[in-house]
Amino acid sequence: MKKALITGITGQDGSYLAELLLEKGYEVHGIIRRSSSFNTTRIDHIYQDPHTPGARLFLHYGDLNDASSLNLLLKKLRPDEIYNLGAQSHVKVSFDVPEYTGEITGLGACRLLESIRELGLSDTRVYQASSSEMFGASPPPQSEATPFYPRSPYGCAKVYAYWIGVNYREAHGLHVSNGILFNHEGPRRGETFVTRKVTRAASRIRLGLQQKLYLGNLDARRDWGYAKDYVEAMWLMVQQPKGDDYVIGTGEAHSVRELCELAFGHAGLDYRDFVELDPRYLRPTEVDHLLADPSKAARKLGWRPRTTFQELVRLMMESDLELAEREKRAGAGPAVSRHG
Repeated sequence: MKKALITGITGQDGSYLAELLLEKGYEVHGIIRRSSSFNTTRIDHIYQDPHTPGARLFLHYGDLNDASSLNLLLKKLRPDEIYNLGAQSHVKVSFDVPEYTGEITGLGACRLLESIRELGLSDTRVYQASSSEMFGASPPPQSEATPFYPRSPYGCAKVYAYWIGVNYREAHGLHVSNGILFNHEGPRRGETFVTRKVTRAASRIRLGLQQKLYLGNLDARRDWGYAKDYVEAMWLMVQQPKGDDYVIGTGEAHSVRELCELAFGHAGLDYRDFVELDPRYLRPTEVDHLLADPSKAARKLGWRPRTTFQELVRLMMESDLELAEREKRAGAGPAVSRHG
């Protein structure tokens, strides 16, 4: 039985990846940070008591900011595959906490790779979660050959993590693959990310729980796909004979305005009646247009997205309408969402 370790297992991608690996018969281990409250909601449905016979999902306390915890865990587990999804992953927040973002998102990847090297885990295969935000201001479409031009501390940290992965692959012979994933969403997306902000707000406004939604740049264009499709690409990369770098996306871009139109339309509403621009939610340096060229992934991995943008928004709206209905039954009052 193959053994996989996932950092960031409690996030959107980590939960979908854990499901996929369990379906494939893996023993799955996840790193979670110790805090005063549990944040395992996304994986509660697949979690088993580790003492249960046949249990294959195990959680361990650790931190990408703590090399000793990584060393101890890797020495104990000696996993066949490691998926490094852990990060401070919010672009807007990275402007407020740039040093912390660099520490976790950038240097965290280095600590993990150095632990692998120090322990001599030469057969362990590594997936590093890279990001389309690394391309930033580079004109679309963006492929593996497009120069990086990050426009946020998050993008800069991801560029470091990408190149340290390439360096460990070339200098130390480690099997490291960088997945340059474009925006990928779903019902499990955090509520601070724009897609989920929009679907949550549209659903709550539909049920009278909210009045307005405040956003930043409505004309920013992104290549949005379904996270559940994208974790399959992560797994496929790690199965290749050699580590490599792959752009993962749909090859289609849509604006935040289109997102609002679709989401509010699903709720029978006109977004123009409820969405307002608030300059506070504009980024200091904006990324205007991200569009993937995923042809290498199609050619070498046989991977293609299965879910259209329209289907993705429908999935998210159906989930958030159910959530809003539960809120209403519980007696939640009206609110104004000031997200950007």
